[in-house]
Amino acid sequence: MISRPEKVQAFRTLHAAGCFIIPNPWDVAGARMMAELGFKALATTSSGYAFSRGRKDGANDVSRDESLAYAAEIAASTTLPVTADLEDCYADTPDGVAETIRLAAEAGLAGVSIEDRMPDPSKPVRDFDDAVERVAIAAEAARRHDIVLTARADGIGKGIYDLDEAIRRLKRFQELGADVLYAPGVKDLEGLRRICQSVDAPVNHVLGQGVAGLSFDQIADAGVRRISLGGSLARAAGGALLAILRDIAGGGFSSLESAASWQTLRNPSPAV
Repeated sequence: MISRPEKVQAFRTLHAAGCFIIPNPWDVAGARMMAELGFKALATTSSGYAFSRGRKDGANDVSRDESLAYAAEIAASTTLPVTADLEDCYADTPDGVAETIRLAAEAGLAGVSIEDRMPDPSKPVRDFDDAVERVAIAAEAARRHDIVLTARADGIGKGIYDLDEAIRRLKRFQELGADVLYAPGVKDLEGLRRICQSVDAPVNHVLGQGVAGLSFDQIADAGVRRISLGGSLARAAGGALLAILRDIAGGGFSSLESAASWQTLRNPSPAV
C-alpha cells in the first residue's frame, strides 16, 4: 500500500522533474488500464464523468458528494497519485471552498483544482477579486491538508477575457500559493509560451481546448510541465462507440470482430 502523503510527494516530484502526461479516466477500468500502460499520475474529468452518468458538465448536475465519491474510487483503484477536477469546488462561500479541499484530502486524493468559472450562464466567470479570494482560501486549506492545488483561469476558453487577463490571474494565484497553474483554451503555441514564461509554478495544458495539432515536444518546449487530456479522451471513446453502434444499427457487425479480449483490456502492454 502507498499512503496518501507518499502519493502527494510523488505528485510534487513529477511536476519538478519535467513534462508529463496525465490522462483523465472516468471509471475504474480506464484508470487501471492507464496505470498498466505506465502513466505516472491520473486526473478525474468532470465532463467525462458527467457524460457517463447522463448529466451535463458545469451545470450543478453532479453534486460535490458524487464528484468526490467518483474521485475517491479512482484514487483507490491504483497506486498512482490522483488529482480531482472539482470545478469551482462546489461552493459559493469561502468556508465551502475550504471544506471541499478538506474532503478531497480525506478522499485520498493527491491533488485538487479550483476554477474561476461558475455554473451561472449569465456570468460564467468570477470577477478578479472574487476569484482571488477563493484561491487564497483554497491555497491555505491545501497547505493545511497537504494536497497539491491547481488554480485555473477559465476566461479564455469561455470568451470572457484575454491572455493578458489570464496571466494576471495566474500570477496572483501563484503568489497566493497555488502549486500548479492552468488556463484552458489558449489559442496558440506562443500563448502557451507566454504563460509559462510569466510564472514560476508548473503549468498544465489541456488537450481538446484551444490550440490543436501540437506534439508532446512542442508543448514541453513551450515550458508546460503537465499535459492533461480533460474530457477529450471520453469524447474520443464516446465517438468510437457511436461509430460502432451506427455500424450495428445498419446491420453490420464487422466492428465487433476486432474487439480486444478481456485479458488484453485488463493487462495492456505498454507502448515500446
